[in-house]
Amino acid sequence: MATTTIGITYIIILVACFLSSSSDIGVESFGINYGQVANNLPEPEKVLTLLTTLRITKTRIYDTNPDILRSFANSNMDLIVTVENEILSQLDDPQAASQWVSTRILPYLPETKISGIQVGNEVFTDDDTTLIQHLVPAVINIHNALTKAGYSNIQVSTPSSLAVLDESYPPSAGTFKAEISTIMYQFLNFLSTTKTPFWINAYPYFAYKDEPDQIPLDYVLFNPNSGMVDPNTKLRYDNMLYAMVDAVYFAIAKMGFKGIEVRVSETGWPSKGDVDEAGATPQNAATYNRNLLRRQMANEGTPLNPRMRLEVYLFALFNEDLKPGPTSERNYGLFQPDESMTYNVGFSALATTSSSSSPSSSSASFSLASHATHTKVVHKGYHQSFMCWMFVYWVISALYV
Repeated sequence: MATTTIGITYIIILVACFLSSSSDIGVESFGINYGQVANNLPEPEKVLTLLTTLRITKTRIYDTNPDILRSFANSNMDLIVTVENEILSQLDDPQAASQWVSTRILPYLPETKISGIQVGNEVFTDDDTTLIQHLVPAVINIHNALTKAGYSNIQVSTPSSLAVLDESYPPSAGTFKAEISTIMYQFLNFLSTTKTPFWINAYPYFAYKDEPDQIPLDYVLFNPNSGMVDPNTKLRYDNMLYAMVDAVYFAIAKMGFKGIEVRVSETGWPSKGDVDEAGATPQNAATYNRNLLRRQMANEGTPLNPRMRLEVYLFALFNEDLKPGPTSERNYGLFQPDESMTYNVGFSALATTSSSSSPSSSSASFSLASHATHTKVVHKGYHQSFMCWMFVYWVISALYV
């Protein structure tokens, strides 16, 4: 009887430890973009239920939709909102930026967990070349308005396309385009001072689509492959996404900055495309996103920063039927608007995530004259898991006493 009791106790403790460690293993570095360029999407309340069911706790929207902000209140959803490019030019006036924060952000805090504000989208490479002049002043003004209101913990940045780079291959050759170097330096100075990440929209799909005969499909899909070795650093890359991210790290370093974390604001693969869009199939989309999810569950870093887990936001939650452009643009969604899966990417494998630590932030107002600082990444959870499994070991040993 005593042995049976101990055996049952062991099973209970083993299950408890597994569940506890699973919450620590959760994909804290994974989010998903919730685009709304469609006329048939479910209501925000249903979207929140879907995200919660998938155990996703991070999402990004491309505006400050009040229905979404209200619907996501008092939930565990970490939300990044966006300043639309169309109003960016207005926010280089401090009073206008303060008014924007007062009307678009403050009414929803703290009930809605807004962790970041993306000022514009791909402003450095937008067709409207006048926008770039307004970017850094708008970023600074929004940051200062948030700080004044007591919310300096909300990070302010902007997502850039990979087109900001003049060179990206090999990764060590990464450099920013000369024509944006002055404004890019000002922007990087802001990020360094406020300990805020540099966000990049990185799509290996585009590179493969343009040169399907030159780029191995397995390399862009995270499948097993021989990879490539950077001749300057001797670092080996087995996928293109990590190479893209490290190219940005090298470009930042060449501008004189260290300690700025690079995160991926968008990446994904379309499940459908036009006849000239090579690789846009449900099979490739499922493979890319499934393999990316596995990497995220392992909290991987890039070859240049292997101990810093790469934070990635997948594009996108839904197919969006009103997006202009080629067929692929309307077919990046993991789900159809009726909430059925476009393909199975394996979200059932996600463990419940523990809440991540609050991001570092600057409590002071920022100016272009501020000096650069550095960031650190802290790893947690090892000690708790170790103690738990040691206790299981003790219980197992007791079975044989």
